Amino acid sequence: MKKMNYLSTALFAFFALIAFSFTVGSIESGSYSINTVESAVQWKGYKVTGEHAGVINLKSGNLDFDDSGKLTGGTVVIDMTSIKPVGMDGKSGTKLEGHLKSADFFGVEMHPTAKLEITKVAAKGTPGDYKVTANLSIKKTTKEIKFYANVSEENGTVKATADIKIDRTDFNVRYGSGNFFDGLGDKTIYDEFDLTVNLVGTK
Repeated sequence: MKKMNYLSTALFAFFALIAFSFTVGSIESGSYSINTVESAVQWKGYKVTGEHAGVINLKSGNLDFDDSGKLTGGTVVIDMTSIKPVGMDGKSGTKLEGHLKSADFFGVEMHPTAKLEITKVAAKGTPGDYKVTANLSIKKTTKEIKFYANVSEENGTVKATADIKIDRTDFNVRYGSGNFFDGLGDKTIYDEFDLTVNLVGTK
């Protein structure tokens, strides 16, 4: 029985080592440029009466890795002029898109881009999983945010995913916020919105 337990433990360790070798160190050191066509960012905002979802494009960016293949930093520039809703009919969708681009929300005419700059990365223990600290700049306001990310590599291409929750009022986007305006009732728009980020990077 002891021999079988020892054999099982040894086999488990062997296969774990193989799995580890395929997930760690396969990413080359250096900077990977983000492919803005293959990458995608989806957003979702919430209000008392429901929610809206949409997409936004990236303008440029990079992810940086050290000699052991671990994520160390990076920058993502977001094209705020591309923000738009999905899943709405033409007239309603066009109206919401215009409102999101207006000074009530992101004021894209004056602030055409937003930027996320990674300042600190901590490995979570599982290969490819990180806790990321970054500075997010929207409408000339910069705030520190934290989120979890996963990074993997396939055939020389790096893929990074993250789910990020942002409080828009931290960036002076206060339209419809119940924390700044009274008597909004069912027109209240919640302060936090979600970003689902999928990045593709190549050397």
